[in-house]
Order: sequence, then structure tokens, then C-alpha cells
Amino acid sequence: MAEEQGHHLINFAFHSYAHLFETTRRDIYCRYPVAERRSWLDVVPSVAAALRKTRICYQLVCYGSIWNERFPIFGRKVVTLREKPAPKSLPPEGPEITLREKPQANIILLDGPEVQAQIRDAWLVFAHGWPFRVPTDWIQRHAEKIRDYFQPIEEYARASREAVDRLRRDADVVVGVHIRQGDYRTWRRGKYFFPAARYAGWMRELAAQFPDRKVAFFVCSDEPRTADEFPGLLVGLGAGSPVGDLYALAGCDYIFGPQSTFTQWASFYGNKPLFLLNDASDRLDPAKFRVSGLDVCV
Repeated sequence: MAEEQGHHLINFAFHSYAHLFETTRRDIYCRYPVAERRSWLDVVPSVAAALRKTRICYQLVCYGSIWNERFPIFGRKVVTLREKPAPKSLPPEGPEITLREKPQANIILLDGPEVQAQIRDAWLVFAHGWPFRVPTDWIQRHAEKIRDYFQPIEEYARASREAVDRLRRDADVVVGVHIRQGDYRTWRRGKYFFPAARYAGWMRELAAQFPDRKVAFFVCSDEPRTADEFPGLLVGLGAGSPVGDLYALAGCDYIFGPQSTFTQWASFYGNKPLFLLNDASDRLDPAKFRVSGLDVCV
């Protein structure tokens, strides 16, 4: 949205991850567009690290947005965009839902006439909450700039490359597999929780569809895994960190896993086809894999 409409973004909420990316590790404000000069807060030793660790900037902005919403003393010059309360009951569950079809009242479409009218005359806008969305055509139009902004630091970029390269030495096709189990045991009543044996079945099913090519699988998970869980398959396990796993997935030829923004980002960043699992009965077909446009919400 900043690129599309010429806004400047400060993202204190990104402090927990700022050290992982080239553009944000030296910018206490996590700005977009990237600032030409560093802030004095970044130059003075230890100041930026202390601010990130305490998250005081984030807290100040959160409380500032709430106070501005309750006491709008600046009128239209300072605006708070804030998510509405979530519905008391979950919407009916079905296949993946695009952001414009999702029947939840708290989704905020930033290109919508209501939001655009609110921010038209503002010089400062607080965006408070999770469900802010922009049109997919904006994302596609500025995809390369988004990817450039979120390049990981070399330590993690190298680890992710090496994890995939090790598999490519012995394989023609590398498939990234995201096994998310921890919170998915209970989230949405376990709808997207699948046992490791089911993932192994999907992996064999997909490998069989490349009869003349050797297929390897890069497996990442939020819980410890062993190669013994995937007998008969060529498997590599993780890249040593969550961000390493994320960008290793982006380097694979195909990606599959349960509904998650984790795999969607990997697909988008690497421009690699993705299949999002919705049910244990899903069947994998390379023709059904699609590069994510970051438009699926769960």
C-alpha cells in the first residue's frame, strides 16, 4: 500500500524479527521505503538493541493509537484504523477463502472507500491489529519490491541455500514440506492437524507422479522430526532455524503443507507453486499447485 499510494511506513511491530533482514536490522523504525540515512538511535551503541528488546516503541504506538481513537484531539490529521471485535462464533468451515469472500466482519480492506476516506487528509495513521488486507493486484504489481525488502541476512540465506543444495546433489526435483502440528492440534478443532504418517503418504503420492525423475523432500516442522518417519524417501530435515526453514522452502521446486501464512510467504517469495492442504483426504497433483498471491486467509 505504501508503494501503491506513496505512503511512508514505520513498523515497530516488526522489532521481534528486524535482526533477521538486511533492510530492517539497522533501522530502528523498520521503515518503508528504505531510509537513505540511519537514525541517530541506530548509530549510538546499544540504544537500538535496548529499544527492540523492551519493545517500548511498539507499546507506545499501541497505546497512542488507542488514546487517539478515544480522544481524537487532532481531528482528521491523526487517524486510528483498528480491527473490530471478532464474531462470537466461527464462520462455517469450508475450502480456502479469499480475503474478499471471507465472512468475518473484522477484515479491513485498505483500498475500500471507507478506509480511503478516513486517511485521505491524515498526516499520521495508526494501524492497530491483524486483519488489514490489500488487493492482490497491488501485491503482484509490487512483488519484486516486496521480495527485495524482505531479503534475509546472509547467515540465514546461506543456511537455507545449503539445506536445499544438499538435496539437489542427489535429486532432480526438490519438494518443500511444511509439517505444522503444535498449535494445529487444537486450532480450528484440529482441522489442519495431520500426523507425520499422512505427510509421508502425500510425499510418496507426489513422488510417484515424477516417474522418470528422482524426487527429494525438504521437511521442516515446528516439532522434532526424524528421517525414520518417512521410510523409502530421500529427506532433508530443516535448515536450523524458522527463518532458515522459511527461505529454504522458497528455494524448493514445489511446496505443500497445511493452511498457513508460513508456506504462503515461501511460495510468494520464491515464486514457487504451492498446494495448501485442507483435509486428510486431499490428493496431490502437480497441476493443482499454484504460486501464492498472499490472498488466502484462514
